[in-house]
Amino acid sequence: MPHYHTLGSIPHKRHTQFRKPDGNLYSEQLFSTEGFSNDYSLLYHLYPPTRITYTDEPINCMPKVAEEKMLKHRSFEGFQIQPEADFLHSRKTILVNSDCHIVLAAPQQSLTQYFYKNADADELIFVHEGSGKLISQYGELAFGYGDYLVIPRGTIYQIQFSASQNRLLIVESFSPIRYPKRYVSNHGQLLENSPFCERDIRRPENLQTVDATGDFLIKTKKKGELYGLHYAHHPFDVIGWDGCCYPFAFSIHDFEPITGRVHQPPPVHQTFEANNFVVCSFCPRLYDYHPNAIPAPYNHSNIDSDEVLYYVDGDFMSRKNVTRGMITLHPAGIPHGPHPGAVEKSIGKKETGELAVMIDTFYPLQLTIEALEIENPGYTMSWAE
Repeated sequence: MPHYHTLGSIPHKRHTQFRKPDGNLYSEQLFSTEGFSNDYSLLYHLYPPTRITYTDEPINCMPKVAEEKMLKHRSFEGFQIQPEADFLHSRKTILVNSDCHIVLAAPQQSLTQYFYKNADADELIFVHEGSGKLISQYGELAFGYGDYLVIPRGTIYQIQFSASQNRLLIVESFSPIRYPKRYVSNHGQLLENSPFCERDIRRPENLQTVDATGDFLIKTKKKGELYGLHYAHHPFDVIGWDGCCYPFAFSIHDFEPITGRVHQPPPVHQTFEANNFVVCSFCPRLYDYHPNAIPAPYNHSNIDSDEVLYYVDGDFMSRKNVTRGMITLHPAGIPHGPHPGAVEKSIGKKETGELAVMIDTFYPLQLTIEALEIENPGYTMSWAE
């Protein structure tokens, strides 16, 4: 999805001899999440990227589903997920279906003792609290509050956090995460009517080639199992790369809201899409400016999608008792809308400072045990007068 980028040293032609100063060949690797039929990158390693020395016994990390079917509105206190030191241990999957997993994490320590690779899913990491650097074979991506980090499946990475207080919303997508089709030209450029453009996309920089041999552990997730793969050389031994498949960052604060005289439907907030779900950004914006406009959203029926809203910051005039990190789930099959009194209260308001991430899935989500542990009881009755 990102545009062509290159870092470091690469040969003039792909798939041709590219030699080290000592005369030996660099090892070329094609990296793609869709075989040979879509975007890819070519990486040039000091050592072959195939030198596994041994493997650990896999550990089951499949989410434990508590409710497969339900038809009522739910709410969860995301910040009740307790901080944990280890990055992977801190990840708690709360909602799942066959297209994506929605995860909360509060890691206290940097991911530096080992490397991580999700071999199943692209990862979209939204940084609610914290800052640091995502380090991969492609270079470094600095991140901070409000950043989306888009990491193609199969990317080997580490994360360095600047402090111990970090809150992340993670979407694991079993299909590639892309820009919405209606924002992109036939040749791949973001269009003039898109709420963000290429200037807003931050690509890896500061490629550091690590020439080191030894025992390097890459924890790799595949089909609900976490495998420990031990390599004979440091995975960040890339001397250069080029292509269109690599991690990138985009800040929610760079999303330019689309507004109108009357209330605009949720698709104007869309930021990313994948197979059978979309991700939207609700950002500070001016309200509707028709003289009789009602800024509060109208009631709407969820017939073909589950709506997940993750509240980041600001005042949400359509919902009562909202807390930072709160998640609401409004399932397909029943309508939802503003809480009682919110519609009249919104009339005359000129702007909103709300900040939220919405995930709409076109197939039902299931609740995990971790979700039930942080649920707000009684939310489904909160529309009662």
